Amino acid sequence: MRFLIIGGSDAGISAALRARQLDDAADVTLLLKDDYPNYSICGLPFLVSGETPEPSMLAHRTRAELLAAGIRIRTGTTATRIDPQARTVTTVNPAGHEDILEYDACLVATGAESLRPPIEGLHLPGVFTMRWMEDGLAIREFIEKREPRSAVIVGSGYIGLEMADALTRRGIKVFLAGRSPSVLKTVDEDMGSLIAQELVRHGVSIFSGVAVESIQQEGSGLLVLGRGVEAYGDMVLVATGATPSTDLAQGAGASLGAGKAIAVNQRMETGVPGLYAAGDCVETYHRLLGKTVYLPLGTTAHKQGRIAGENAVGGDAHYAGTLGTQAVKVFDLVIARTGLNDHDATLHSVPARSVDVECTDHKAYYPGATPMHVRITGNPQTGALLGAQIVGSRRAEVAKRVDICAAAIHAGQRVDELTAMDLSYTPPLSSPWDPVQVAAQAWCDKLS
Repeated sequence: MRFLIIGGSDAGISAALRARQLDDAADVTLLLKDDYPNYSICGLPFLVSGETPEPSMLAHRTRAELLAAGIRIRTGTTATRIDPQARTVTTVNPAGHEDILEYDACLVATGAESLRPPIEGLHLPGVFTMRWMEDGLAIREFIEKREPRSAVIVGSGYIGLEMADALTRRGIKVFLAGRSPSVLKTVDEDMGSLIAQELVRHGVSIFSGVAVESIQQEGSGLLVLGRGVEAYGDMVLVATGATPSTDLAQGAGASLGAGKAIAVNQRMETGVPGLYAAGDCVETYHRLLGKTVYLPLGTTAHKQGRIAGENAVGGDAHYAGTLGTQAVKVFDLVIARTGLNDHDATLHSVPARSVDVECTDHKAYYPGATPMHVRITGNPQTGALLGAQIVGSRRAEVAKRVDICAAAIHAGQRVDELTAMDLSYTPPLSSPWDPVQVAAQAWCDKLS
């Protein structure tokens, strides 16, 4: 059985490993454009900041480990065409040499590309995007050689915030410009404002609700101009989102779905015989909404790749669905979310009510207790738990607490059932009623 995988990041590697685990006779070949199989692109901000000192540390597994698992790896190889009738993939190497590879099953795991908005000057030296290993390495090299003193980040989403943290740690003055009224539009605006306060506390200047129109050379640096913003930087990072890489799959006859990503079913099949797709290039089944959305996440890519790999060698696995569970650290704070917030619920016509509480992350009499903001969203008609958003200290287990809510939503629990869960307690770590349960009780009290 010949399993050909195009793309060597999270989805591709997970598929390769699962296929080999289930069928050690499978001939699994991985095609990569670059030379970085199984590297964590989520770790790039920490490579730039210096918190992760060496690029090799971002490898989930070494090349030797992948080869030992029986996976063939062809780096510097670009797939240019899939012929689903002949079941072949045409490839080209950096020297321009073409090759044709045969397959029984093929997985498209081409990921996404950094969105390049209609901003004049994106081609200028010192303007960067952040998506792949080459991007992170180029930024790090620029910092080490040019020693910039200031930077403008266009985009206030997850990458923009993590890079604001990273560059500030390198002693670089950061100007953050975003279209949204507050930073991090995936959470409610007032929750995002708590993160904005943390950014300002660390010296980041924020331009919210602005539209960047051009980047111009200004002396040895760059001037960023637009409606509501004028900022100078020695470098510029454009982090305005991602667009799925779909050309290869479309050329093979695959359809597009939500977010103009590759349409797939829960088996990660494209509808083209023998052709699977997974990761940031595909639409994603949303467990709570019962429909597909475009929501690229590393955790999702790993799961989808594993399912595609299992099914490619004869299995029958199904993707259970996403809840959009995410967390990001910004200096000393963490913000995390899962499920639906008020905006999401309104957008999808889901009845919702949210309740907030502020409490300490553990018993106040034990040293080090810090404030935690918890918002619980539920359906007032059915009592179903719909979502949670939490902001707190990076030492307060914010991510794991939102995971409690994610697990409850995944299981279809009501808000009142969250209060009944048997959660661990010791004064240095929590309270007899964990903060998420305090918030759930407040939601139930408001409903009654």
